[in-house]
Amino acid sequence: MYKVMIVEDDPTVRRGLCGTIRWEELRCQVAGEAGNGEEGLELAEKIAPDIIITDVKMPKMDGVEMIRQLRRLGCRAKVIILTAYGDFSYAQSAIRLGVSDYLLKPLKDGAIEEAVLAITRKERLAAETAPVLPDFDPDKHFKAKYVEEALDFIRRRYREDINIGMVASYLDLSEGYLSRILKRETGYSFTEYLTNYRICRAMEYLKDCRMKVYEAAELVGYQDTAYFSSQFKKVVGISPSEYQSRCR
Repeated sequence: MYKVMIVEDDPTVRRGLCGTIRWEELRCQVAGEAGNGEEGLELAEKIAPDIIITDVKMPKMDGVEMIRQLRRLGCRAKVIILTAYGDFSYAQSAIRLGVSDYLLKPLKDGAIEEAVLAITRKERLAAETAPVLPDFDPDKHFKAKYVEEALDFIRRRYREDINIGMVASYLDLSEGYLSRILKRETGYSFTEYLTNYRICRAMEYLKDCRMKVYEAAELVGYQDTAYFSSQFKKVVGISPSEYQSRCR
């Protein structure tokens, strides 16, 4: 079952979303509801939802800011935004935050169900057909202070042309020492970890059938598309275009 969180400041709309949709038929359950972005942010950290349905304009914290903060915290839930026609351009600012769908109010009958089904079908298909990087978790955290700080540097700046020397200098460590503790704690060298992290992020981008391979390459730090494709195939086992076709 997919856990759904509903964030909507209008109690009537919120009750309707919770009570009138046959969530079980969608293989979903409403795991929690909130009346504004602040409540939604706190609730999401507790229940770790798979799908978030949120209004855009709400008191205290709007839906876009809530999503932005959740992404910073590592939340990878799929998001459906509800927005009035006049707020649509504002809602579009969330596109870089990985929003799956926008639905205009007033909602048409079946709109929520269609949007949720599109997400769950895509997730199941990706799980069934897409190769998975063995033993690599891009969001795994480590207790060793310098290791975690080095990986945080990678997570924040993986799109840039970074190397172990830059990270070692940032942490005021020698390259040799940083290299040893990274390998010991993560099982990967700096270059291996950076490559795997970039490829994991590229896999997320390529699930969007509108994304071009060269665009995904640039978004994860590769200016040479041919080199990106060779690295992708080396790590994943198939080319970026073949991976994208399987996700479709």
